[in-house]
Amino acid sequence: FEMVTDIDGNTYPNVLIGSQVLMAANLGVTHYRNGDPITHIEETGWDSYDDGHYGVYNNDPSNADIYGNLYNFAAVDDERGICPDGFHVLTDEEWMKLEMELGMSEGVAASTGFRGTNEGSKLAGYSGLWDDGDLKNDSEFGISGFKAVPNGFRHHNNQGTYNQHQVSGDYWSATDKDGVTAWSRNLHFSYSSILRSDHDRRYGFSVRCLKD
Repeated sequence: FEMVTDIDGNTYPNVLIGSQVLMAANLGVTHYRNGDPITHIEETGWDSYDDGHYGVYNNDPSNADIYGNLYNFAAVDDERGICPDGFHVLTDEEWMKLEMELGMSEGVAASTGFRGTNEGSKLAGYSGLWDDGDLKNDSEFGISGFKAVPNGFRHHNNQGTYNQHQVSGDYWSATDKDGVTAWSRNLHFSYSSILRSDHDRRYGFSVRCLKD
């Protein structure tokens, strides 16, 4: 597949998993698809439900090159779109489809908490970035080509505290749950499975895009 380019000129590799064409790197865009800037919050004012924000882990630009940006759900949910043209953020159901392609049953995929066997290990990549544990020690680590990385997350407090770098990879879905929380996925260095849970929409998580 050809590389896909976002509005800022960043390029991303793609991977085919089942019938889904997915970006094989975390989104790092700083503008919506129409060219409007996504608000960059470095210090305070992170805790908004309504205004789209992005940050870079520890406000260190070099982290964006490897891990992409962290976005709150308002940025994910914005009708202007944050994915490259022809792509969209995976919905909760599209995450489940991906997980089933990697081995989960439909019933397991629809459950919450850490579920499955080693689907998390299959989704992850770049073993040198992850702390040592069951995730990267699984024999099928990285086989999907999705290459999830441990960017950690940004907390939903006003300061937007950064946590869990090299420990976890936290990803939004595009699916709101109840106006306060939205569905997400988490990979953790100590588990080969995948966490499905809902999180406060003010968290900053990584984002992946799927071809329309």
